[in-house]
Amino acid sequence: MKKLNIGLVGFGTVGQGIYKVIGKAKNAHARIARICVAHPEKKRPDDVASAMPLITGNYDELLADPEINLIVEVIDNPDDSYEIVTKALKKGIPVVSGNKIMIARNLPELIDLQREKGVPFLYDASSCGSIPVIRNLEEYYDNDLLLEVKGILNGSSNYILSRVFDHGDKYEDALKMAQELGFAESDPTFDIEGFDALFKLIIITVHALGVYVSPDDVFIYGISKISDFDIRWAREKRAKIKLVAQVVKISEERFTMFVMPEFVEKHKYIYSVDDEYNGVVIRGECYDRQFMFGKGAGSLPTASSILSDVMAIRRDYRYEYKKMSYLDKAEYTTDVMLKVYVRYRQTDIPALLPFSKISEKYTSEQDNYVVGEINLADLIAKRDLLNAEDVFIINIPRFFIDRD
Repeated sequence: MKKLNIGLVGFGTVGQGIYKVIGKAKNAHARIARICVAHPEKKRPDDVASAMPLITGNYDELLADPEINLIVEVIDNPDDSYEIVTKALKKGIPVVSGNKIMIARNLPELIDLQREKGVPFLYDASSCGSIPVIRNLEEYYDNDLLLEVKGILNGSSNYILSRVFDHGDKYEDALKMAQELGFAESDPTFDIEGFDALFKLIIITVHALGVYVSPDDVFIYGISKISDFDIRWAREKRAKIKLVAQVVKISEERFTMFVMPEFVEKHKYIYSVDDEYNGVVIRGECYDRQFMFGKGAGSLPTASSILSDVMAIRRDYRYEYKKMSYLDKAEYTTDVMLKVYVRYRQTDIPALLPFSKISEKYTSEQDNYVVGEINLADLIAKRDLLNAEDVFIINIPRFFIDRD
């Protein structure tokens, strides 16, 4: 097994965690050889001060260094990430990345490039942090019996909702606390509107079903407009509201996927996934449900996932994308009926949304709601309506409820 000399791109919270973890992992037979950052002059914390002599502001120096035989990329900017990753792969240098946005937007091209150049490109850290979802889907679930992958893929939104339901905090106070603790950014849109979970779901679906779906074609809906009325309604039903991402086969020939707030009842595995943790349920034809749980973000949990990929590179492991070669892959569809709760005030939701059936309806001077069945394609077509400030929508699960 070769010794790995790592060119590390990015030295923020995750990059510093990687530096520490690689330093502790003696059996990794790896070292950080160079580090590229956007601001080389920036002062670093004392516990990573030993890295300062390795720092440069030019990533081309890493790619040109003949000793560096692995690039580990953990920066936020997806455009810069794409440039670095593709340049490294074209030079025949293996890459480990954690940039979910870049990967989800460019995965077909990146798969072709790594196959063409014969070098591995691993990214387990891009989806669910320390939970080894991708490699398990790639290897253990290497068959067509998988029916569904769903769960809580974003720790920031889950922390906020946990504070609301488990501690009685107001949504605004929970969001502020998440920001103070570093679980949410000063602009939390990426997390609370479902984009983070969406990009992870795109990547997971490739390894679950062997099909790539563009993020632009998937319905997402976040939690920013949740109200006290919605929270009370869920509590009356003895349920919690969680932001849930899911990909589900609705037949042998078709599957669907979306990211939405969901009513989660006590008997569901993800009901007890709280705070900044992630939880993923994998359902199969013959093995019913299996559950994976762990921290989905943070410096050391993400760094541990990066380390796992580094160790895999030493063994010359690479994703084979076997399911993409299946002759009878299921096709993505949005022509599927969902059951949803829609709360509204001024917007006339019953008149404007094409429900096929309304099973419950409530009106008052301030808050109103309907529970009904509607086609997912119609929800996509009515995105602008659903984005109105007085509207909030929640999925009521209906897939596989006969098996739970």
